[in-house]
Amino acid sequence: MSNIAVRDKVRYRPNVTVACVIEAENKFLMVEEWINGEQKFNQPAGHLEAGESLTMACAREIIEETGLALQPQQLLRIDQYNANAELAFLRFTFCCQLPACHSAAPQDADITATHWLSFDEICALGSKLRSPLVAEVIRSYRQGPRYDLELLNWQFLALAGGVKP
Repeated sequence: MSNIAVRDKVRYRPNVTVACVIEAENKFLMVEEWINGEQKFNQPAGHLEAGESLTMACAREIIEETGLALQPQQLLRIDQYNANAELAFLRFTFCCQLPACHSAAPQDADITATHWLSFDEICALGSKLRSPLVAEVIRSYRQGPRYDLELLNWQFLALAGGVKP
């Protein structure tokens, strides 16, 4: 390939997102939202913002979408996902366990409700799931493994922007 072709090639830049599987009493906290007029269900999730560590982004999204002040406890998995030809994601899914189901109150106007659902209830939602990753990450959560958050290194984030993760 010539140098000109390499320079003109559009660089692949997937959206970096975070999500959190939150489990209590064998149920999982799901958020409900309407996207393009369709009801969809997802884990609390969203985009990484400038200056955030991945765990900071996850904790922020949990608060925004559920009203619960929780910290991710473990890293569950990392997925590359292409929604379509123009939309790609690099998704970091975390998890946390609670001793009991807590009442959740979304702060984000895009989230219309929250629900504690069993795995079977989530799978039964089928096409109402935001993406195939929603059920797959819960399957992973149930089967393991899970990873210590020390696997993620944000030491250089603090050096570059003065941010403390």
